[in-house]
Amino acid sequence: MESQREEEEPGYREILLTQAAGLLRELGYSGPLSEEGALLDSCELGAACQRFTALCVWLVSELKSVSYLVENVSPTEGPADAETFQLEMSGVMNELHCPYSSLITGNVTSRLHSPSNCLQLLVFLSTELEAARILGLHSIPSSEPTDQQQDILYELELIRKALELPEISSEVPVTPLIKQLEDKITALCTVVPMSPPLLKTELRPEQWAILQELHWAMLKEYECRMRMLITRFDVTVQSFHWSERAKVQGPSMNDVFWPIRKALVTESPITMAHLLAAREDYSRIVHTCNAAFCQKTRSSIQKVLMTGDVPDRGGRPNEIEPPMPSWGDRKEGGGGRQKWGKKNKRRKN
Repeated sequence: MESQREEEEPGYREILLTQAAGLLRELGYSGPLSEEGALLDSCELGAACQRFTALCVWLVSELKSVSYLVENVSPTEGPADAETFQLEMSGVMNELHCPYSSLITGNVTSRLHSPSNCLQLLVFLSTELEAARILGLHSIPSSEPTDQQQDILYELELIRKALELPEISSEVPVTPLIKQLEDKITALCTVVPMSPPLLKTELRPEQWAILQELHWAMLKEYECRMRMLITRFDVTVQSFHWSERAKVQGPSMNDVFWPIRKALVTESPITMAHLLAAREDYSRIVHTCNAAFCQKTRSSIQKVLMTGDVPDRGGRPNEIEPPMPSWGDRKEGGGGRQKWGKKNKRRKN
């Protein structure tokens, strides 16, 4: 099945290789498999390669140091220990609730015969370790947290506030924290029923990469449109200052305007996490003039009634007074064109 998948998707292995190598560098790994060529060679041998199993043992040991992982993987001394290594790795995958079917189904002693499966294993263990370090507030040996890590911390803080949980302590490992979040969400779902998620398909790594590119393209489009709206807003407000009365009320107008203006940002707050959290009921299109929708969007300014000497802006066609434009009958033969033709004929003659 895996070989057929690689034939259908020739770039799948290269994507996994690039992801695995990048994650290992971020995690501070500097062993013999730091280069992509050596990493791919070891994955082609799989569990029979001692360097590959040593890398997996390092990832599992690092993961155990920042989480409550019970299962363990022992170092191998050669191809003879390949079956034992795969059995122990199967226990780790089950405890971590691995979502990849190629790593948790089928014959246990043949799951790591495919290079793609070995690379997928490294990617999964690396992402689990990276998430555990972030949630455990352990710093990665590189330097400042990356943008992706900051996004994860931001989303985690939003989840904590939404669930009304206490602040996350650096002493709480990742596994109990995720279990606490899961229990809280499960309890809330029994009280407030939720519709099924919009995204039900398990996406492959290359599909996530394409989805990320689409996300960035939409963010740029949103920013462009938002800049245009804010510019139109600024121009409209500036036109209010042209009147004589506005020159006197200018400071008061600015006091009201600038707090609202500063709150307008061009960057979109939508992240990939919103896609995972979207439910089916979000896909229903509701017209803005819908009565139920207007109840939630109605503002206090719509209840203000203008009275007194209100300027009449017109715009009623049935009240337009004459003179109205008059239209004559169309002349047969085109009128002016025919005369122009006769004059030309006279000149030629």
